[in-house]
Amino acid sequence: MRAVAHSILLALADAVQPRMLWLMLWPVLVALAIWGVVALVFWGQFVLWLADLLFAWLQYGRFLLSWNAVDVARIAAKIVTLLALAPLVQLTALFILGVFGMPAMVEHVAQRRYPGLEKRRGGGFVGSLWNSLLALAGLVALALVSLPLWVFPPLWPLIPVAITGWVNQRVLRYDALAEHAARDEMRQVFAGRRATLYALGVVLALLAYVPFVGFFAPVLFGLSFIHYLLAALKVHRESPIEGRVL
Repeated sequence: MRAVAHSILLALADAVQPRMLWLMLWPVLVALAIWGVVALVFWGQFVLWLADLLFAWLQYGRFLLSWNAVDVARIAAKIVTLLALAPLVQLTALFILGVFGMPAMVEHVAQRRYPGLEKRRGGGFVGSLWNSLLALAGLVALALVSLPLWVFPPLWPLIPVAITGWVNQRVLRYDALAEHAARDEMRQVFAGRRATLYALGVVLALLAYVPFVGFFAPVLFGLSFIHYLLAALKVHRESPIEGRVL
């Protein structure tokens, strides 16, 4: 966890650089506009649909407790929808930043802290777009699989954090190394640090709920993964493999 904390601290320091200010604003503003329109148009219909779904599940527990399942389902549907909006805005901004903003952020970090790291260009724009689509598909799959668990109130704040943590690392890890790592290096670094990457994604998902910090969360996410993975790539290349140093 020391590497995770160190990466986040370095990201916080870089986030206040003038070069990063515009990247902090426009992806979040675009995401807010998108989901603001969606909420205005579909809020009522979605809440009613979710309430009906939750009511059907709550019916199974009525023999244990005496309650008004209709009221519980409606309240739960509104809470779940509100809880889902914040990560949806952040994830949308994250997808936008991952495709359009990460190259500038990687260049910024690499020039300041890893000027001697060779660029092997194992990824590109098409790969970044494909990776984002796979992450989006994984997000939808995880949301559908976890939907029955939203019935249980103690899990409401945990489920979006767990899912967002996975999406964070899935979206940003590719873009963080696409310019500097070869394809086989990316696979090896990701495979060897899978648990730490997920932990970093979860910690950042929690930070996104901190007031003020959450507004700049996508840039902070990106910078944290860039710092962590460029350092990991440097260590990977310096590690002895079959008696030699790469």
